[in-house]
Amino acid sequence: MVQRQLPKVGELLELMQFKKPELDARKRRLDAALTIADLRTIAKRRTPKAAFDYTDGAAEGELSLDRARRAFEDVEFHPDILRPAANVDTSCEILGGPSALPFGIAPTGFTRLMQTEGETAGASAAAAAGIPFTLSTLGTTSIEGVKAANPVGRNWFQLYVMKQRDISYGLVERAAKAGFDTLQFTVDTPIAGARLRDKRNGFSIPPQLTVGTIVNAIPRPWWWIDFLTTPKLEFASLSTTGGTVGELLNAAMDPTISYDDLDVIRGMWPGKIVVKGVQNVQDAARLVDRGVDGIVLSNHGGRQLDRAPIPFHLLPKVVREVGKDATVMVDTGIMNGADIVASIALGAKFTLIGRAYLYGLMAGGRQGVDRTIAILRSEIERTMTLLGVSSLEELEPRHVTQLTRLVPVGDQAVDARV
Repeated sequence: MVQRQLPKVGELLELMQFKKPELDARKRRLDAALTIADLRTIAKRRTPKAAFDYTDGAAEGELSLDRARRAFEDVEFHPDILRPAANVDTSCEILGGPSALPFGIAPTGFTRLMQTEGETAGASAAAAAGIPFTLSTLGTTSIEGVKAANPVGRNWFQLYVMKQRDISYGLVERAAKAGFDTLQFTVDTPIAGARLRDKRNGFSIPPQLTVGTIVNAIPRPWWWIDFLTTPKLEFASLSTTGGTVGELLNAAMDPTISYDDLDVIRGMWPGKIVVKGVQNVQDAARLVDRGVDGIVLSNHGGRQLDRAPIPFHLLPKVVREVGKDATVMVDTGIMNGADIVASIALGAKFTLIGRAYLYGLMAGGRQGVDRTIAILRSEIERTMTLLGVSSLEELEPRHVTQLTRLVPVGDQAVDARV
């Protein structure tokens, strides 16, 4: 029989603890975001469709991006029990310098179109977090502007070799002069991939007003106010704009790029050089033989060749082949700190985040990027603690099993009569 009594005033008062309301709308919505997927939802709500789809989308059927994300979802962890990991150390040494976390911000183009603070928000947030920031050749903030936003932190520069080689050479010289310590020589963009969302949206640089864009802008006036009342977009490499992103890329990029170009750039660059866009073991070995400091396993976020290899699946093979001789990094599909932990366990020295950073940027500018980093940091620390590891060095391949839904078909001949 349950014994009942009249409620006691003191006990009621203990229960009636009202949370102080947060009056800052931006902070309120960012605090409510618990995952990168939450930030994506906010970003989609706050950003015009064409700009959001440019960030969110990939090439053709978007299979490469879907598969890359699925590969991380198909990870099985193997924790150790009764191994205290109360104080987790997430710091690492990468390409001759420190990073407080095992990830940096990847290069992204046209970033101020996503949100007007653009690369300045990314670089300053990276500086505050103690991680590297990478500026794209097609960034919308100058090399010098990024240096000003991140004056003492680590800045990296991503280079496209363009038809007008002097433009690329000039960018290399400017980045070196500004103290950028690492160059990402990108090899997966001889031409633009078929980004069908952009074509369907009529997305162009600069944005063109149509009936559709006007209707889409009505519930998002803040984006257009920011866009129209801030300085004109400036590109690190393009003196003129006009047309779709694909048209701009095809006009600038050179499909004849070769190892000779890599040798020329290597001779010009005084710092570390990594090759971004490696997609097989053989190319990784050739690049290491040519003396590069590192490679980034990447299919460009699924934005170039659809059905390209999954970087995370490729990682163990490449690490076995060249991991002792060069720094192996990975990007594409990272949406959770657990994805980063799994990559480090399988031999990656570092990872890069692109869309995850941009979702935060679109959700809340600099504060949104800070939130992205905070979410990933929390997920990394929690995953490591639950695995029973106190440092990144303790992560090993035995902690991870890569489950596969896509099993390659063998090359054995099939008897059609069977």
